[in-house]
Amino acid sequence: MNIKQLKETLQQCEALNFYTPEGKLTPQHFHVTELGLISRHFIDCGTSIHTDNFINFQIWVAEDTAHRLSPDKFQGIISASEKVIGSENHEIEVEYQSNTIGRYGLEFKDGAFHLTNKYTDCLAKDNCGVPKKKLNLVELGNEGSCCTPGGGCC
Repeated sequence: MNIKQLKETLQQCEALNFYTPEGKLTPQHFHVTELGLISRHFIDCGTSIHTDNFINFQIWVAEDTAHRLSPDKFQGIISASEKVIGSENHEIEVEYQSNTIGRYGLEFKDGAFHLTNKYTDCLAKDNCGVPKKKLNLVELGNEGSCCTPGGGCC
């Protein structure tokens, strides 16, 4: 989800509900403690240089169980942050406490926000020696391909 989609979704929400990737509802008394632009300028293991920008906000749970953040209030936080995050339509990343600070993607479905797992990956597989997986044509046929013996596509 990008920032534009988040703002549009908030206009239609009646309540803010966030679910973890495991399907657990985050406590209703969460706070959004920060919202900002994260810029990464880095080099991968193949020596290519990359720049990545995304909008990050943090969900934090305190002991004030009567606290409730409304969609309108969250919209206000986003509007106030625009002097920092700018107007570009960057992707969203959410920080939420798991065993350590977890970093998640965000999607909206079934009337609620869902934190989605993010995964590491090599950006230079062709340059850093990651072996490519070789498949037999017969194995491709087992994955729904038309290229099976006698399949008529070859």
